[in-house]
Amino acid sequence: MSHASATRAVFEEIIELINQGEVRTAIETCEATLERYPRDVNILGLLGVIYLKQNRPGEAERYLRQTIALAPSFAKPHEDLGILMLEQERGEEAVALLEKAARLDPASESALFNLGKARVLIGKGKEADDAFEAAFALSPTRKLLADAARLHADGNMGEAERLYRQVLDADPENVNALRMLAMIAASANHPEDAERLLRRAVSIAPDYFTAQVDLGRIYKEQDRYEEAMACFRKAIELEPNNAKPWFLLAGTLAPAALTEQAAEAYQRCIELRPDHAGAWLGLGHTLKTIGKQEEGIAAYRRCIELKPDNGETYWSLANLKTFRFSDEELQQMEARLASGQVEHPSSEVNFMFALAKAHEDREDHDTAWEWYLRGNARQRELVSYDPVHLQVTHDALLKVFDAGFFAEHANQGCDDPAPIFILGLPRSGSTLLEQIIASHSMVEGTSELPYLAQVASSLNRNRADGINYPQAALELGPENFRQLGEDYLALTQMHRTEGTPRFIDKMPNNFANVGLLHLILPRAKIIDARRHPLDACLGNFRQLYAKGQNFSYDLQEIGEYYLEYQRLMDAWQERLPGKILTVQYEENVADNENQVRRILEFCELPWEDSCLKFYETERPVRTASSEQVRQPIYSGSVNYWKRYQDKLDELCEVLAPIRHRYRHLE
Repeated sequence: MSHASATRAVFEEIIELINQGEVRTAIETCEATLERYPRDVNILGLLGVIYLKQNRPGEAERYLRQTIALAPSFAKPHEDLGILMLEQERGEEAVALLEKAARLDPASESALFNLGKARVLIGKGKEADDAFEAAFALSPTRKLLADAARLHADGNMGEAERLYRQVLDADPENVNALRMLAMIAASANHPEDAERLLRRAVSIAPDYFTAQVDLGRIYKEQDRYEEAMACFRKAIELEPNNAKPWFLLAGTLAPAALTEQAAEAYQRCIELRPDHAGAWLGLGHTLKTIGKQEEGIAAYRRCIELKPDNGETYWSLANLKTFRFSDEELQQMEARLASGQVEHPSSEVNFMFALAKAHEDREDHDTAWEWYLRGNARQRELVSYDPVHLQVTHDALLKVFDAGFFAEHANQGCDDPAPIFILGLPRSGSTLLEQIIASHSMVEGTSELPYLAQVASSLNRNRADGINYPQAALELGPENFRQLGEDYLALTQMHRTEGTPRFIDKMPNNFANVGLLHLILPRAKIIDARRHPLDACLGNFRQLYAKGQNFSYDLQEIGEYYLEYQRLMDAWQERLPGKILTVQYEENVADNENQVRRILEFCELPWEDSCLKFYETERPVRTASSEQVRQPIYSGSVNYWKRYQDKLDELCEVLAPIRHRYRHLE
């Protein structure tokens, strides 16, 4: 029986819309066409496939069943519906549909391959092998891919790579081989190669959901937030009801300091998957950041219900600073660790730090110290840090950025006065300084931005001669310094949402790159957040970082790191007199108003009383000190090291060369 149907041109128009990524418009065109031609099997089937790819199973099933009812001899809708049943683990239905698809089109290797997967799902191993072999006979490329994937899963990366490349020799546009090669490159720490392969895959197949997600991950790992967000948003457009891209988008928005948007994305992920423990944890982080502590605690508790062996959730609660565990919760944490059932080492570390903080809050410092020692020792095993390499790097920086080099290139950078940099050792009062300055009407706090380091590393690109930063800076001229400053400002633009003339970048590790910073942004203000070395070092030893700061898990290495920090800051002060304002945490606490006046004067900002009432300022605060800066200034953290004085002999010995400079603060 024939049915009135749309023209071929309409069908091809919809296909073109899909290829261009305009999925919503494609759906609207399908629906409009079906109003006129409600029994057009091509449009019905196509709309079913679109909904299938968008992870909208209800609509997909409805339209595909309509298509099958109108065209029972068409193989494709049977196969598409069979794939949907397979995804929903409705194995028996999937097998029946895919067997019929294979009968209707014996040359469809994809129907046979998916039939094999469906038979595996219902436990028919021999019949599954028969289907796979039939598919491989029709498509040798499919067999090569399957063999490569098996080798890949077994960890035989070299042989897997060889087979993936063999597939691409025969079919240069095989997007699955491109994606899997990219995954091998990523695992080998070659993000540039992974990016190139994934970009090729999505250019060939813009609707390739998994490749879009993987490309977004590659960007996110490099702190290329805008590009990562674009990929995850594209993935959401392709599959709006899939929780994964919403979770990944939220996890990118959060470090990009777009906290409110991150919370919304986590909540959307939870709507789609209420049992997503990672989303509940991320939501807890974002709610804490925007000052909604009770809601954040509730999210953390829900995460514990879903995943009780995840130590990160317990450490997140402990890291609220104002939270206190009950006796029962303390016993639960100790029991989980003692059971040996915590699978991941990083989760063990989180439990150890949470227990340390819990005992510390009870002023049981001896027990707390034992847990800190265990947690730090375990974490040190998991991270990579080379103090000798750090010293060599600092030597190179000081050799390049000397007084003569500064004089030669004075005022050659971008003259925009917008940035205020707060840097120094972590746990030295930088969050307090940021909160004070960001309480000014002319300043926006944008958190810890990774872009100065990115600008520095950009000097390493396309160098075949092996000369990298900082030596590469010797070849730069006025135009280069100006462009690098503009590059930095362009990267920060996405974080500047309030329209203020000034903004704060409080990445502490920027202290090493003060030389480059001064040359590319000569009018930027630089504030060194300084704290007594014993308090600063102990503060780092008591802190478990989500990533980075790998120097902080060994007392001797922390002390040596502080010496390096002191060495660099002394050099910058000597070579750039008047460029850097040092704010001593203890003096800021003891004489806050005069210190605030000094800071605002240095930043060339008019006085505003709001900077003294910084604790009333409502803004996201992403660091471990988020709750402290939401209350008036207090002195409880000054000389905190004395609580552990009898345990710090090793650290005191390391810091002996400089400790005399801070005796007046003890």
